[in-house]
Amino acid sequence: MNSISILFASSEVFPFAKTGGLGDVAGSLPKAVSGLGADIRVVMPNYKSIPQQYKTQMEYLGYIYADLSWRHQYCGILKLVHDGVTYYFLDNEYYFGRNELYGDFDEAEQFTFFSKALLEMLPLIGFKPDIIHCNDWQTGIVSLLLKAHYRNRDSWYNKIKTVFTIHNLRYQGIFPKEVLPDLINVDWQHFSPDGIEYHNCVNYMKAGLVYSDSISTVSPTYAQEIKNDFYGEGLKDILLKRSEDIYGILNGIDYGKNDPKTDKRLYTPYSADSIALKYENKKQLQAELGLPVRPEVPLIGIISRLTSQKGFDLIECVLEELLGLDLQLVLLGKGDEHYKYVFENAAYWHKDKVSANIAFSDTLAQRIYAGSDMFLMPSLFEPCGLGQLFAFRYGSVPIVRETGGLNDTVLSYNESTGAGNGFTFANYNAHDMLNTIRRAVDFYHYRKDVWRLIVERGMRADFSWDKSAKEYMKMYQDTLRK
Repeated sequence: MNSISILFASSEVFPFAKTGGLGDVAGSLPKAVSGLGADIRVVMPNYKSIPQQYKTQMEYLGYIYADLSWRHQYCGILKLVHDGVTYYFLDNEYYFGRNELYGDFDEAEQFTFFSKALLEMLPLIGFKPDIIHCNDWQTGIVSLLLKAHYRNRDSWYNKIKTVFTIHNLRYQGIFPKEVLPDLINVDWQHFSPDGIEYHNCVNYMKAGLVYSDSISTVSPTYAQEIKNDFYGEGLKDILLKRSEDIYGILNGIDYGKNDPKTDKRLYTPYSADSIALKYENKKQLQAELGLPVRPEVPLIGIISRLTSQKGFDLIECVLEELLGLDLQLVLLGKGDEHYKYVFENAAYWHKDKVSANIAFSDTLAQRIYAGSDMFLMPSLFEPCGLGQLFAFRYGSVPIVRETGGLNDTVLSYNESTGAGNGFTFANYNAHDMLNTIRRAVDFYHYRKDVWRLIVERGMRADFSWDKSAKEYMKMYQDTLRK
């Protein structure tokens, strides 16, 4: 088969702009797919916050206009080749010259502009993709626009197929129905239960699910979970209807950029063959964060958004019991004010046990992965989760709830068979979590031979993009046959 050409559309891409897992995936998956011979190019907004070192390298290609009903909006097209992948940046000062990526009052307008502009730019850049790969609600209406407008308007668009990836079904882009004539400008026939109507509103995520040729999500378990009421977030029926078109493909991480042997963000390099050096990282992390330097005490890392989805209500429920154990807890993340207060208060009263870092720091994150003994992810739901994959890579043993991608990657250690690479619990219950942590701590203290085996097993595992990129290529090929 001839090489497949793909336009990968994402509202955030690492290292240019990132708020979460979508940015990580968009920053590493295209590189892996490109390595399999596809011509894959990435398009994203040209945010003000993109580091200047990248902005100075961008090449100006020209401009187009994107029409949002009566609005005739300018869009500059910039290009940058980074790590062998071509990136296009859509430039409009009004929509993207802001301090934050998301959360403004006019998100519907922002990302309708992005969706229309990425379609309008294709003839200008001379790229006719076989597939446009859309990601999350911010690009959910691309498939609708393509079918409703562009295929009838210009032969350039006739054969383009679309793939839509759900990174987190909870965030859907739901707006008043007036955006249909005011921004999207498609016929009201699409505003129906079988189209983009959702409780008398317009749902951008649903548009991606209804109108795309194929749908994927970021782990096999999550692909099944979203077909039931609890995880389906109100979209179960359409997901069941599209069931044969849904692919569950596990996310990976970039093993080249996340290698404890070469990662310059760490205090000391190490590998699965030199695990003793990992504990040098632990001691220096304890010292940097003002914790007592006690190499013998188990250190639990948490790197996460501070939300109930991530299981922080469970942690809060048993926090005093947890801190009654001889351990240390290091948190890094931003989010709900309530959980910020909970952890800052715990750090104030337990200075010898808790370090609460209410921030995001890429360097500190890597040092926590490298310096922690265990990595806690008690999520209510977790489409894939990347934290446990980074933890494996850096030899921090995951303690997780059995949901989504956590269920697909972490197998609880079984004393009878010797199988397993972490510690897990099934029920969303604070004391089940606490008992699982106690079990891990017991192994850490009293079964050091087993503990070392579990650490090495995680470090030697392969959660790179190699396997998943091949599954994406198969999905692309299947999509072209539809």
